[in-house]
Amino acid sequence: MADESRLQASLEPLRDRIDALDEQILVLLNQRAQTALQVGDVKKRFDASGPVLKPEREAQIIRRLQTINGGPIPEPAVAAVWGQIISACRGLESVLTVAFLGPQGSFSEQAAYEHFGQAITSLRCESFDEVFRSVEAAQADVGMVPVENSTEGAVNRSLDLLLHSSLKVLGERTIRIHHNLLTRTGGLEGVRRVLGHPQALAQCQAWLSRNHPGLERLPVASNAQAARMASEDPTCAAIAGDAAAAAWGLSSVTSGIQDDPQNQTRFLAVGARDSGPTGRDKTSLIMAVPNRSGAVYDMLAPLSRHGVSMTRLESRPARTGQWEYYFYVDLLGHHQDEPVQQALAELRQQVAFFKLLGSYPRQ
Repeated sequence: MADESRLQASLEPLRDRIDALDEQILVLLNQRAQTALQVGDVKKRFDASGPVLKPEREAQIIRRLQTINGGPIPEPAVAAVWGQIISACRGLESVLTVAFLGPQGSFSEQAAYEHFGQAITSLRCESFDEVFRSVEAAQADVGMVPVENSTEGAVNRSLDLLLHSSLKVLGERTIRIHHNLLTRTGGLEGVRRVLGHPQALAQCQAWLSRNHPGLERLPVASNAQAARMASEDPTCAAIAGDAAAAAWGLSSVTSGIQDDPQNQTRFLAVGARDSGPTGRDKTSLIMAVPNRSGAVYDMLAPLSRHGVSMTRLESRPARTGQWEYYFYVDLLGHHQDEPVQQALAELRQQVAFFKLLGSYPRQ
């Protein structure tokens, strides 16, 4: 009992200090919010239709704080905390509507909240096509779609939609994908089928074959939809994440069933405008080359000549029946940076098709 009293006596001044610091932080946060509103008023006087979302400015704020951070808070935590602060201040001016795939609990929802913060309005869509249509029709300000997974590669429907849409890429977010096998009871008695997005089923196929080969595998539109269906049907299990389990009242039969423990998915934020340069950017584009010998080599040569690094090269059939392909390319740098600008100018002259998807801050 004496030790407990001494413990409480030692903790009390430290807790009082934390309470006092929290009060100071709250005062400063409200001052920051008031200043952000004043910034919004100034912008409206010069451009009443200008966007509230400024990806380049938000990225610069967080990177500057990470640079001057003396710890012990780690840099990822600085990004997470200030991402929410920026979101809350942005929401005072105008709440961002974000479209993404799935009912409540999808990985797309997780990516949207991590990227844009909690002060958003969610627009849950039944397909990637609907995500793009919602933004194009101004029903949403931005959309969040997956484009590649570290285990299964490209998300082909997203790539096809980027080809044909007028939307620009304005941000990226990579999240760790942790899959669980979920049911209503936390057991498999009476369960005959396992539901999941085709990508999720593929990412867990070895585990399923090894541990539950008798379960029928049924692809559905999203993992969150799988969780919702499993919550309604005791004969179904779902592959989904922790958020979907909580949202739909499911229990885990087994957690971490993805074949690759480092499984990650990269998402792109899309909207009607481009992002300005920050000094640490990526540029995404789509190209097609003439069907001749050396065409792909010639396509990449301007990048080498101007010292522009390529971080991704993905091909998709052009569906012409002539064995032609579109190439999806990610470059380091902003399209307004001089080396990138010069390389892209040369590429435009020599490729059969060129589309700049956008430049945006690197995660």
